[in-house]
Amino acid sequence: MAKAQLTFKDIDLTLTVPVGVRVIEISDKLGSGIIYGCREGDCGTCLMKVDEGWSNLSTISVVEDKILRENSAGKHHRLACQAQVLGDVTVSPA
Repeated sequence: MAKAQLTFKDIDLTLTVPVGVRVIEISDKLGSGIIYGCREGDCGTCLMKVDEGWSNLSTISVVEDKILRENSAGKHHRLACQAQVLGDVTVSPA
């Protein structure tokens, strides 16, 4: 199984995770400041900033893009419940 490094900047912790895992699955277990409400990509509470490795996350879906726009998210923001880790990435709460 392929692995990648996922770093949570707010708690200064880097983990090796399976490729394909959603960021929220890991942040929830670690107590990162990335919070969530629904896990389905339609509320926007799990908005996070991608500090490094933007291209190492899954492609933004139509649903995620809609929520990002509705929340006036910045250029390097994603929803942790939708973003899958494909390679090394560093994230922090938005």
